Amino acid sequence: MARMKFICDSERCIECNSCATACKNENEVPWGVNRRRVVTVNDGVIGQEKTISVACMHCSDAPCMAVCPVDCFYRTDEGVVLHNKDACIGCGYCSYACPFGAPQFPSSGTFGLRGKMDKCTFCAGGPEENGSKAEFEKYGRNRLAEGKLPACAEMCSTKALLGGDGDVVAEIFRTRVIHRGKGSEVWGWGTAYGKSPNQANGPEGKKS
Repeated sequence: MARMKFICDSERCIECNSCATACKNENEVPWGVNRRRVVTVNDGVIGQEKTISVACMHCSDAPCMAVCPVDCFYRTDEGVVLHNKDACIGCGYCSYACPFGAPQFPSSGTFGLRGKMDKCTFCAGGPEENGSKAEFEKYGRNRLAEGKLPACAEMCSTKALLGGDGDVVAEIFRTRVIHRGKGSEVWGWGTAYGKSPNQANGPEGKKS
């Protein structure tokens, strides 16, 4: 059975935030929660900026599952890490344990009143019946049950964000890296100017 994973190709991400917008629109995410965020590291450092789309990575050894005192987190047969909001007590341990900041408190009011934790579901719903009103109200749309991929990955205009069977997305990314080359070829110099990688780059990796 497929094991679902996300991969974000930082060389393709253009920081358009369509993934985050698609997630909010598709799942009617609670106010104050960003299930998916676009993050830029080394911002302003020429040549070192990298932008990636971050959400729950549905870890094989998820720390949120390990620290939850009421065991509200569970893993589906597809490897998607979900949580049961009916069991959640809002302690926030999962938020502190997650390196990606995926579990978040919804906030309302001036002082941000806390409630049940919310997180990315890989568009796989929750423990309620697939496609039910209760499932949608608590967790958003169950696209996996409809045979579709997460909305964030489908809406990515440059296909920087890949979501689906871990083996498939890993092979896509591996193929990209091999064909992408190195040096100026990472940004497609040869493609843009009609030159082969050997012509586009001199003996020292510089433009000829």
